Amino acid sequence: MVAYLIVFSACAATTFLATPVVRRLVVRVGAIDEPNDRKVHPVATPTMGGLAIYLGVLVGLGVSFLLPFFSDVHAASTEPLATFVTCTLIVALGAVDDLRGTMALTKFTGQVFIAGILILMGVELSYFWLPGLGIFILLGSDMSVLLTIVWTVAFVNAVNLVDGLDGLAAGMVTIAAGAFFLYMTRSPSQFGEASEAALLASVTAGVCVGFLPWNFNPAKIFMGDSGAMLLGLLLAISTISGVGRNPYPPSAGDFAAIAIPLLVPLLVLFIPFLDVLLAIVRRVWRRKAIGVADKEHIHHRLLDIGHSHRQAVLLMYLWSALISGSGLAVGLIDGRFAAGLVLVGAVVLFLITALPRFTERRRVAGEPADPDADVASPSGPVSDGPG
Repeated sequence: MVAYLIVFSACAATTFLATPVVRRLVVRVGAIDEPNDRKVHPVATPTMGGLAIYLGVLVGLGVSFLLPFFSDVHAASTEPLATFVTCTLIVALGAVDDLRGTMALTKFTGQVFIAGILILMGVELSYFWLPGLGIFILLGSDMSVLLTIVWTVAFVNAVNLVDGLDGLAAGMVTIAAGAFFLYMTRSPSQFGEASEAALLASVTAGVCVGFLPWNFNPAKIFMGDSGAMLLGLLLAISTISGVGRNPYPPSAGDFAAIAIPLLVPLLVLFIPFLDVLLAIVRRVWRRKAIGVADKEHIHHRLLDIGHSHRQAVLLMYLWSALISGSGLAVGLIDGRFAAGLVLVGAVVLFLITALPRFTERRRVAGEPADPDADVASPSGPVSDGPG
């Protein structure tokens, strides 16, 4: 754990120190996110904070190369090098979008291309669980390529779409990466106690923690697509490494052992994935393009209910922590007590989430009628002044 803590600290410190420098740079080049009717920030804010996050990733990977604990990982695993190459490409793609804007199809094509580079460098799903049959499918090359691309693009866009409030994406990814790190440190690895998946999870959590003080409401800088897509890619690579390439897959006869490794990475990002699904369904139902932005994401709904900006973000954190904790409880704890805690937590969070709506209804129901209100008459409403 000391080695992981060193990498985490290096990532966090680098990102924290680099962010104000990057902020000054992006202001000079004009990377400013202007407010509009589909965004919630009231003032123009510098964006492209993903550059600082990227620097944190580079330092974290570099520090891991210097630690003997990870020597076997770097000697035999392709993940660290593949992470460096693909993260560089996706930050470049995001930076172009932050500066000039790109069409949704162009960005999607770039994401697929980067997922292809990831596969060419040896990072891809090797097996998959087939629901209902309780068996593993050792993937052929074609199916492996397809599922890896889908997995990668899904993670990248899930984080990108949830980046709608100050500090939301950074905090939720911290929780997701932390939960996955804990899971992977309890799972077998071909490198003994070291794990490439846990290493990448610690890097991801570290850069998010370093960026969050500058990004929490009121944000001094946004991560932009360069940061959101980078974080999504880091989660995709770590989960592919942890559940799709693990040389110690669980026995096909054990349902829990098969389901849990695949459910945990999905549960830790359950809310972003749910948000993506609801957005797709909503836009298809209304016959709109899937790439068209709107203000009906889950975090927007929390604002509509009556929560403040910070309250909405903290609630999303709590829901993410609850669902991620549920995945860990299922994977690491066998007992009804854990299930009971999850259930109680869900009920409490639901009540907290809905509290403003309940309070508003009680206030409206208890308000007396206004005696000075206009009184309707057969000829129309009474007016105190001329037309």
